[in-house]
Amino acid sequence: MAPPRAGYVPGVGRERLTFDGWIAAVGTGSGTRVVVGHWPRSPFGPFSDVMLERADGRRLLLAPGARTAECIAGIYHFDEVLVVPVGVRRRDPEWDVTAGPLHVRFVAGRRGALGLALRAVPRPLARRPAWAFLADGPARLLPGVRTRGSSRPGHRQWYAASDLRWITAAAASFDGTDLGPPAPVRPPVRFGFASAPATPALVRVVTTVERPA
Repeated sequence: MAPPRAGYVPGVGRERLTFDGWIAAVGTGSGTRVVVGHWPRSPFGPFSDVMLERADGRRLLLAPGARTAECIAGIYHFDEVLVVPVGVRRRDPEWDVTAGPLHVRFVAGRRGALGLALRAVPRPLARRPAWAFLADGPARLLPGVRTRGSSRPGHRQWYAASDLRWITAAAASFDGTDLGPPAPVRPPVRFGFASAPATPALVRVVTTVERPA
């Protein structure tokens, strides 16, 4: 199956981008919160990126190329953008992420009730923005979590989740400095209209972005 590509939305002069993969989020004892996006299918081909928010509120994007950096920075909000090599190695349940000065390792645990419920949703339905619309109400029971909204004027976004596993162990360093033990993702990250769950988690997700063409 060919990877999804950007396409025009008929009749309204807009384009829709689809990113199919995983989002992992974990806090650290130093106050830095890390959000990893791993996208085997995207308009740019397979790639991964990392968003960080430091304890002082500074937001940083680590992206693997100029095109992906420009796209992500045009959707979300950052104080600094770095184009650096980003690599993800998966040996389930362990993930190893390197992005320029950042190194993160984490372990995804078993699915809880929420993960099992998301897995039960038929995959074709879970990929549709309509599912994100229906799931937005229940998602708001988790502080900061939203499945639809807008991060910039003229943009609309949907997060359609189909699996969730809580992260049971993690370690992270930046420029060789240990960021401390794993911690909740608090305060919520401020890259867009929504944050990750406060409990560190790995989410299987299809992200759809609609923007002016």
